[in-house]
Amino acid sequence: MNCLYKLASSAGLALLLGGCASLSGDGGFSAAAGISEQRTGVAGRLPRNEDDERTLAAIIDKKLEQPLAADDVVQIALLNNRGLQARYWSLGVAEADLVQAGRLQNPVLDFKRSHGGGEVGIERTLTFNLVGLITAPMASRIEGRRFEQAKLLVANEALKVAADTRRAWVDAVAASQIADYAKQVEASAQASAELAGRMRKAGNWSALDLAREQAYHAQTLADVTHAQKAAVSAREKLTRLLGLSGAQASAYRLPDHLPDLPSAPRELADVEQTAVNERLDIQAAKLDTEHTASTLGLTRTTRFINVLDLGAVRNTDGGTATRGYELSLEIPLFDWGSARVARAQATYMESVNLLAQAAVDARSEARESYAGYRASYDLARHYRDNVVPLRKQISDQTLLRYNGMLMSVFELLADAREQASAVSGYIAALKDYWTAQANLEAALGGRLPTNKGVQP
Repeated sequence: MNCLYKLASSAGLALLLGGCASLSGDGGFSAAAGISEQRTGVAGRLPRNEDDERTLAAIIDKKLEQPLAADDVVQIALLNNRGLQARYWSLGVAEADLVQAGRLQNPVLDFKRSHGGGEVGIERTLTFNLVGLITAPMASRIEGRRFEQAKLLVANEALKVAADTRRAWVDAVAASQIADYAKQVEASAQASAELAGRMRKAGNWSALDLAREQAYHAQTLADVTHAQKAAVSAREKLTRLLGLSGAQASAYRLPDHLPDLPSAPRELADVEQTAVNERLDIQAAKLDTEHTASTLGLTRTTRFINVLDLGAVRNTDGGTATRGYELSLEIPLFDWGSARVARAQATYMESVNLLAQAAVDARSEARESYAGYRASYDLARHYRDNVVPLRKQISDQTLLRYNGMLMSVFELLADAREQASAVSGYIAALKDYWTAQANLEAALGGRLPTNKGVQP
């Protein structure tokens, strides 16, 4: 009987302590935002009322006054992307589960009154869930890991939005630059076609030569349309990631061209280990495995005690009051819990193998991204230092020879087309480089370190 009273006292103390657990007020957002800020350099924000919304709109409007650099669009996306805002709010659900796990189930009070034969019977029972009391610390630890995992996953989602936005910015700027250059090429082709028409009228060109120039001009017109269509599509993809609509969607401006190629690529020592150590999805997978292991331990502890309730009983039968206690226990005659244990063990091994595969994937993605980054840099540098300068040198020499009447107009026009092709190739190579850098950052879980003396 003394043991029972001690157990009931412990239950009351646990209830009192469980009632002290409270919500943080921001649903764990500050912690998740701090993690993503360390890796992106941009602080997120979770608007909670109209004042917050107005403050956020003012920040975005201020940014939109100038052409948006890559870091600017990342900041806007982390502040204004609605899908990401929804993920921020999901942290509140995880925190509520954590707080709920720290609180025991409420006690149940049963009251029964009966009468018959001139006598009145009254029965009062106060019941506590002992299983909840026994497993509360473990349940709190499990939900604590789940909450930490949720913060990592939300922070990782912020990194994904940042990487997607940076890539979309590269695509949009490059597409606009290509469209502008396509217009220049079309204007040059139009001038060539008009020249060909005059030469044909003068009898100096054949019908075939004229048709060739006209066909080239027609192709450049198609290229302009195609480039403008791609530019609109790329801009709209960026707009969606930024969460902009209405006047903001049409008013924001981008730079006229991509940033220049850095003087040297980033030198990274061990990209595989960096990815395994730094990627938030790997850290979240580790916590998931730990959570599964804890769940397995809980299953083993309670497989024989499915329903265990303790009740303090006070009965009044007629004029006589009786006191005692009531204990309910499920007897494991048919179900010994082996199926639940086997299920938990299989779930744990599934989690272990998923974690191992995630690590394999992270290492491979890091290697692939770094190789692509270096190859893209080398190709863009080749265009910048060799192809474009040589094409310009050839063009200059061709123009001199044409002015000296040592070359025909056919050769001059052919050289102009080849020079246009070289410039277009450099723009594409530069786009691939900046995209490859964004891919590498995503594969490593954060911004790349800046090499000393190297333009970022």
